[in-house]
Amino acid sequence: MARDYFAEMYVAGLMADAGWNIYFPHRDKGFDFMITIEDATHALVRPVQVKGLYPTVGKGDRATYGYAGRLTALHPEMVLVLVFFAPGATEGTPQHIAYMPQHRIKPRLRGGYRCVPTTLKDGIVAPRPSSLCCFDQAGLAALRDRNWAKAIGDCSDS
Repeated sequence: MARDYFAEMYVAGLMADAGWNIYFPHRDKGFDFMITIEDATHALVRPVQVKGLYPTVGKGDRATYGYAGRLTALHPEMVLVLVFFAPGATEGTPQHIAYMPQHRIKPRLRGGYRCVPTTLKDGIVAPRPSSLCCFDQAGLAALRDRNWAKAIGDCSDS
């Protein structure tokens, strides 16, 4: 059972707590919501797509794990938020949340897109070193950088 709406509301709450304004569309065609924040020098606007990842209890270990599938829209300033729940979970706090820029989303040969910033071992999701700066509080805080969408690259270099 997909529970993307639960993941969307969870992420929206975290973003609101961090000072972002949240705007939901009248029709969910494209992005799940838009976020904005202002400071003394500029305003940031970022489109957001949220994908809740609920692995099954029997899902095996994976060297790369994340989202693979369709995205209804892409934008250079977008945030693909991947919400990783524990295997078998249907509610509660996620194991990790990744805030991924558009350039970290790759097209798949079979169609759709792929963004795999974690590993999965024994039911535990762990950020890959190259994506560590995109996760949890550090990832949410990084969104405030006006150059975030272009600047965030391989986190293992930082």
